[in-house]
Amino acid sequence: MGKGPKKYDFAIIGGGLFGVYAAIYLAKQGLSVLLLEKETQLMTKASVVNQARLHSGYHYPRSIATALMSDDNKARFTRDHHDFIHRSFDKYYAIDRYSSFTDSHQFKRFCDFIQLKCQAVDSHPYIRLDSLEGLFLTEEYTFDPILIAQYYRQLVKEQANISVRCYQQVERAEAGSDSWHLSIRQLSDQSRYEVQATQVINATYANSNGVNRLFGLSDISLMHEIAEMAFVSSPQLQDIGLTIMDGQFASIMPYGLSGLLSLSSVAYTHHKVSHSPLPQFDCQTSVADCQPNFPANCNQCSARPITNYNKMKRQIERYLKPAVELFYLSSMFTIKSKLKANHIDDGRPTEIAILSENPRFYCIFAGKINSIYEIEKVVKP
Repeated sequence: MGKGPKKYDFAIIGGGLFGVYAAIYLAKQGLSVLLLEKETQLMTKASVVNQARLHSGYHYPRSIATALMSDDNKARFTRDHHDFIHRSFDKYYAIDRYSSFTDSHQFKRFCDFIQLKCQAVDSHPYIRLDSLEGLFLTEEYTFDPILIAQYYRQLVKEQANISVRCYQQVERAEAGSDSWHLSIRQLSDQSRYEVQATQVINATYANSNGVNRLFGLSDISLMHEIAEMAFVSSPQLQDIGLTIMDGQFASIMPYGLSGLLSLSSVAYTHHKVSHSPLPQFDCQTSVADCQPNFPANCNQCSARPITNYNKMKRQIERYLKPAVELFYLSSMFTIKSKLKANHIDDGRPTEIAILSENPRFYCIFAGKINSIYEIEKVVKP
């Protein structure tokens, strides 16, 4: 008789940070884990295409829940990843004089409520105060996404209980009496194989609903955006971060330990928006390997948007003095997703839902790196 499908305690679909962390957490408990990733390498999309902000809570004055979760997890994340954290810069939050959803009094009261450093500043050598209602010196760090990705790829290799398979696609899933039966296609040669997993974790972020549907399970209410992160250098701002909030404003801050600054804009970072449950964009009509239920890597796509850097630059320069120089290097693109329910308060909660009990299926949806530890509270052997 031939051998049957290989069996695992967990199959994790999605090799971003949350999928990788879940795999390591479970493997350390002696469980066998199959980690599946559609790209050729782990952690190449939203895990590295972000502003590298280690959230302390400042960014969410209209979502106390997100702010508190960010602050709760910051200390542990900083301790666990201390070699990849940039602490030695001055971080400022500012309130625009017009069109902000939050005024200076509200922001200060919010910071006091969750006990965050927030010191009013009356002058600055590089920041213009005439465009601002208020400028506050805060305490916020950045992490280095590239170094953290390298670190976790190595940790995965060191775990004998984790089988990593990149450039793979789950084509079919069926529920058995006590496990999931998966049919998987290797994208390199189109060959197929079968596996069984007692439990499954969907950690695909932008493709959460595509995978949920593959398993015959319900959607979560998402919207999606094709987002750009621009990278610049500046002799004057090398050790300074500035975030203008709360509205259609911009942010510039160190991108981890790279020596570069990440530049983003609420108005110009997001090129395309999809309110569909799946990330459906018009550019997919010209790209065969990117579909709403199987989105590709925007950085490698011939149909990716033209950079909005010049618009971002003009916007941030409204708040910078003429002496400040910005030198553009490049941009990275990715699909960013968020819960529709948080469109009003701009919150980014971490949701880990159990969509099937027998066999068990989890859907992890999170957008903030320091909430990886929420996995430990919900996912059980």
